[in-house]
Parts: sequence; C-alpha cells; structure tokens
Amino acid sequence: MNATRDSIRSNVDRPLVIIYLLLLFAGWANIYSAAYNPEHPNLFDTKMEYGNQSVWIVVCLVLGSALLMVRGDFIKEMAIPAYGFVLLLLALVPVLGKEVGGNTNWLQLGPIRIQPSEFAKFTTALVLTRYLSGLKSFSGIRTRMVATLIILVPVGFILLGKDVGTALTFGAFILVLYREGLSGNILLLAIGVAILAVLALIMRESMFHIPFWGREVSGQYFLIGLITVVCLLSLYFVSRFVMKRQRKRLYGFIAFTLIGSAVFISGFDFAYQNVLSERHRTRIGVTLGLVYDPQGMGYNAEQSKTAIGSGGLLGKGYLEGTFTKYKYVPEQQTDFIFCTVGEEWGFIGTTVIVLLFGALILRCIQIGERQRSRFTRIYAYCVASIFFLHLMINVGMAIGLAPVIGIPLPLFSYGGSSLIGFTILLGILVRLDAERLSQLR
Repeated sequence: MNATRDSIRSNVDRPLVIIYLLLLFAGWANIYSAAYNPEHPNLFDTKMEYGNQSVWIVVCLVLGSALLMVRGDFIKEMAIPAYGFVLLLLALVPVLGKEVGGNTNWLQLGPIRIQPSEFAKFTTALVLTRYLSGLKSFSGIRTRMVATLIILVPVGFILLGKDVGTALTFGAFILVLYREGLSGNILLLAIGVAILAVLALIMRESMFHIPFWGREVSGQYFLIGLITVVCLLSLYFVSRFVMKRQRKRLYGFIAFTLIGSAVFISGFDFAYQNVLSERHRTRIGVTLGLVYDPQGMGYNAEQSKTAIGSGGLLGKGYLEGTFTKYKYVPEQQTDFIFCTVGEEWGFIGTTVIVLLFGALILRCIQIGERQRSRFTRIYAYCVASIFFLHLMINVGMAIGLAPVIGIPLPLFSYGGSSLIGFTILLGILVRLDAERLSQLR
C-alpha cells in the first residue's frame, strides 16, 4: 500500500498542479483588490469576499489532496451515483432554490449556499467518459443519442432555474464528441446554426423594400428569401458543372439547407421570446449592437471595457485601479474579475493570465494523449473543453465580444461552488493520470 502511494505521489503531474496553484492564488489576490475595504484590510477577514475565498481555497487544497488518495476504479464506480445525486439537487433548485442575480440556481443548506450546476460539470464529464470509453466506436444513431441525452438532462434542469449561461457551457462536450469520432459535418452544422441565429437576431427588427415588387418584407422573410436565392443558384451550378454521380448527394444537401434554414428562422423568434428572459435578450442585443443601453444592461460591459482599456500596457499597479477601487464595475470580484487584471496589470498582466489558462488547457490535452486508458484520455478532453469554453466566454464578456451571461473565470472568480467544482474536475484528472502506468483501458 505504501509503495502504491509513493508511486502515485511520484507520478503526479507537477506542471498541471503548479499552473493550478498559480491561477488559484492569482485569483485570490485579484479578489482582494476588487473587493478591498480599508476597514477590513486583513486578507483572511471572513466578513469580506477575500476572507471567504481563503476558506474555500483551504477546502479545495484539502479536497485536492484527498482526491489523490482515491483509487481510479472507485472514481469510475461512483460516476453514475454522483451524477444521479447532482441531478436530484438540480431538480430541487426550481422548487427550493434561492434567486441570485435573476437566476434561481442556488440551494441554501443552513449557513452554506451551493450552486449544484457547478458540480454537474464534473459529474456529467465522468458519466459521458464512462459511456464513451466502453464503446468500440462512436458511431450509430443510438450511441450518439445516449451521449447527447447524458449532456442534455442536466442542461434541461439548469434551464428550469433560468441559468442560461451555465447551460451554454455544456456545449463544451461537443468538442469531446468530435474528438471521439463525431462527424465534422455536425460541428460545421453547429457553427452554421450559430451564424444563422446571429443573422436572424440582427435582421428580426428590420424591414426591407423589394424594388420590383413594390412591397416591404420583414428581415426574417428577407433572410429566408436570400437563402432561397443562394440555394437556387447552387442547384443551377450543380446541374451544369458537377458530375452526374455526385449530383444526388449535393441536391439533398441543398434541399436540407433550404428547408432547415426556413424552419429554423421561422421558429427562432418564438424560441427567442419564450426561452430567454428579457434580461438575457437585452444583453444579447447590447452585444450585437442592436440595443444601446449604457446605463442599463450594457453598463457592466461598458465599464469593464473602459477599465481594461485604462490599464494600458503595464497597468496602474496593484490596488491602484480607480475603476476597481471605487466599484465602477458591478460583480467585479465574480464575473468581471478579468477587468481587475486589465486595469491594474495592463496588457502584460492579461496576457500572462490568458497564457496560464492556455498552458493549463494544453497540459490537459497532453495528459490525455499520453494515456493507455481510454477513460482517462476522454476525461482529459472533457476537462480541457470545459476550461476552454469558460475562458472564451468570460474574457469575451469582459471585453464586449460575448453577451453578459454570468460565467465565472475558472479558479479566478469569487465563489465556493465554482472553485470546488473546478478543483474536483482537475483533481480527478491528476489522480487518474497518476495511475497511467498501471492502466490498461
């Protein structure tokens, strides 16, 4: 037993652990700056956010150390029970949940408030990994439907709590499915749907005059008409210049594009009005430039961009940021912690942080590619994909390239549930990787 423990300890991936600790303590330092109160200067004062974060950091360090003592087989065995337990918590959220920031995604357990959706990420990753690792190949409608269902069940519960932002982060798993054999056409289809959704949003309030018809049509129908013209031109091109044996497949693709686009655009407005809250619709409108609301829903993003821009190349110095010090950016210690880095540490500081996250993601991929075990390899890609999407959305929010949807910066933003969730996500990977020399599958 002692020899096994020594072997595990010697095989722990130190670069990943070091990056984790650097991000953890850099986040703590920036939370201290964002929430600093001269009447409570003690870093460990639990009356302030930075004091509470110190408690969560200790909990995470203990939890991470404890995970190194757990066998990989036990982690696999507990994947489904843990997934079921988190689903139960998610089911309780719409009934017993506490509303924070417009989202009913918190459960109050005595003095402790938890966000089950943060734990759903690693449990979903484990169950998806367990399912995929047991397949000979990721092909066939049934296997793809089961994998999709594993992802969508927690997403459905999260949407019941009106937490659209967290639900979107589960889209990271499509990258894992792609790595395991999902057709690239599906990935292109997802990108195409996203582009079509943006175009439908931009044009939904517009009216277009048709010169030869003498009438005006809504942007929605104009977009459908434009796609129809493109598809008809494509049909003509295919019929004239493509070899006969290839035409049937291309005709089918063009017909699918036309019908699918028309159905999607026609139903998009209904879904947009009934699935998203007014708050989310306004934030999306602000991001796309459709709504000008600098003192309302656009206030956070505008202040964040101004704060980051004011930092210049080297920043104003630690605890010297005026936007940070005078609380011009709401939620700066949570969703907008990145603008604290930009203002006080400048372009150099933000570059270092982004590079650290990039190094963490690349290290997870490297760990995955050196595995004998399919389970560990797939799980490593789950971890990398989740961190990647969180980084893209959070930084995008801070610099105005993504809607403000309340996504924390992993290991950096204030919050116990988020910090514990990401620590478990990484801790499991470190533990599984430490067993790589004894893993066969």
